[in-house]
Amino acid sequence: MTSAVQQIMIGSVTTSEKAAENTLQKIKEAGYDGIELNGFMIRPTSFLVRALTKAAGMPVGKGGNFDWKSLVSSAGLKTVAIHEDLGSIERDVAAVIAEAHRFETDTIVITGMYRFDYRNQNAVSDLCQRLNAAGKLLQAEGIQLLYHNHNIEWLDCGGMTAYERIISETDPQFLNFEFDSFWPTEAGVDALQVMKDLGSRLRLYHIADRGSRVSKTPMTPILKSDSVELGTGNMNLPLFIEQAKTAGVQSIILESHRNWIDKNPISSLEVSGAYLRSIL
Repeated sequence: MTSAVQQIMIGSVTTSEKAAENTLQKIKEAGYDGIELNGFMIRPTSFLVRALTKAAGMPVGKGGNFDWKSLVSSAGLKTVAIHEDLGSIERDVAAVIAEAHRFETDTIVITGMYRFDYRNQNAVSDLCQRLNAAGKLLQAEGIQLLYHNHNIEWLDCGGMTAYERIISETDPQFLNFEFDSFWPTEAGVDALQVMKDLGSRLRLYHIADRGSRVSKTPMTPILKSDSVELGTGNMNLPLFIEQAKTAGVQSIILESHRNWIDKNPISSLEVSGAYLRSIL
């Protein structure tokens, strides 16, 4: 099993191509094998998207014109996956496929839908069909499609949670999962049990540790607790990691939020990297 860093962590320290080069080298030196990229960070993005993401505490930087393929390769890292939105796949699947091939990754990840009603059974069932269709298109080109959760998927949706509905109404041939244990824990859900329920459909694992409270009022109501460096919080990470190993997860991906040690994501990922090396 490899380890990687989610690109959203390093937006604030990749303000130039040279800074991006140095940051990726530090990720490699910290013991990580790869990086998970975001489509909206490796291509030119609108000012609105950058502003909203920055306001939420996760600046994406201005790296849309950088040569990320060369930067990642030069650092000796692997692109473990690329995050894309479902609409991009539906509008131009050929472009998404070409991007995956260019970065030599076989994994595209869709995150929970923005401004989507996860309590609406018909809407969630329709989403499942869209995910199946998109996954089928990608699977034909040797690319797997994964779904990444937050906490809103544990709302009731017709007698089961939306996440349970997504699991039951999607085809494992075409859709599997990148599970993030931080968000369901925030929602009061037994994240370890969810990992067990996913079984072999768990392909990538997003890891973060959890403190006791937010340092200041967040912009959105989804974040109630601090994200802290691995091994310094209150989550039983060894159990999660062991379950990830049991499921045959391909990579564990660090994604902590804005409450970094020294307010520096590099310092934070170095501390978390040392913990991961001690466990893996």
